[in-house]
Amino acid sequence: MSNRLLRVNAYTTLDLVDGRARGHEFETDALGVVNVTAPREDPEHVTLQIELDGTEVDALAPHADEFDLSPAQARTLADALESTADRVEAAQESSGDGDADDA
Repeated sequence: MSNRLLRVNAYTTLDLVDGRARGHEFETDALGVVNVTAPREDPEHVTLQIELDGTEVDALAPHADEFDLSPAQARTLADALESTADRVEAAQESSGDGDADDA
C-alpha cells in the first residue's frame, strides 16, 4: 500500500487483509491494515486502527479510521470476534471446506 497513513511494521496486528469501503453510491474492495495498540506510557484506552489502500478506493480520499476503546469495550469486541470466528470455523468444518485459516 503506497501513501499509508498508518505505520506498518513487524508489530502491526494485521497487514494486507481483504477490506471493503461502502457508501450510499459505491462499494469497493481493497487491501487494508488493521492494528490494535495502546499508548506506551500510562495507557487509558485501546486504539483500533483501520486503513484501506487509498490507491484502490477512488470514492474516498486516503484516510485511516481510529476507535479509542475502554478495556471493557476492547474485551467485548475480542469476545465477539472469537465467538464469530468459532461459528465460521465450525461451519467450514461441517461443509468439508476445512480451510479455516481464511476465516
